[in-house]
Amino acid sequence: MFILLISALVMLVGIACAAEPGTPMTVAQLRDRWAQINYQTSKSQRQTAFEALASQAAKTRQTEPRNAGALIWEGIVLSSLAGEKGGMGALSLVKQARADFEAALKIDPNALQGAAYTSLGALYYQVPGWPLGFGNDETAAAMLKKGLAIDPNGIDANYFYGDFLRDQKNWQGAQAALEKAIAAPARPGREVADAGRRAEATAKLNEVRSHLAK
Repeated sequence: MFILLISALVMLVGIACAAEPGTPMTVAQLRDRWAQINYQTSKSQRQTAFEALASQAAKTRQTEPRNAGALIWEGIVLSSLAGEKGGMGALSLVKQARADFEAALKIDPNALQGAAYTSLGALYYQVPGWPLGFGNDETAAAMLKKGLAIDPNGIDANYFYGDFLRDQKNWQGAQAALEKAIAAPARPGREVADAGRRAEATAKLNEVRSHLAK
């Protein structure tokens, strides 16, 4: 079941910027490298690339332990790595990601437009429930709605809420959220992520519309 984990946990981007050797990446560099791996790297190379980025993200978090953005991005990278890795080995990764998001919320719930709430929500509906994992649809809905309250027009907040509603077979609600994600304002410097997320939203929207047409 973990093979299906978090196919696109969440967010942002641009073109990757390399840090100097031995120097921890900035949060922006983590974000940009994540986008490059997630949307521009072949499937066969993504796990290895995310493993390397996870090591970089850990260094950034250790250097800036009170930086909510650093915690969020480590969590996103770990979630993405879990999705690539699959199997029971993914469980420890998503548990660590959840801890990162929860720690970020304690520091600044509004950081990165509420991305910790949105990312937690994505984990809770994509990770299997007990006894294999901690997935919980009620918690997912609550977290996703909190993310939307902070960033009501954001591409990621609406995409993940729409995908959750699709998973719940709430076709009309999913259609509205996914259409809003596709129409979300562009994020300067994050063209790669925006294009990738819109493509994902469009694919999900087509699926939803096929159900509505029945």
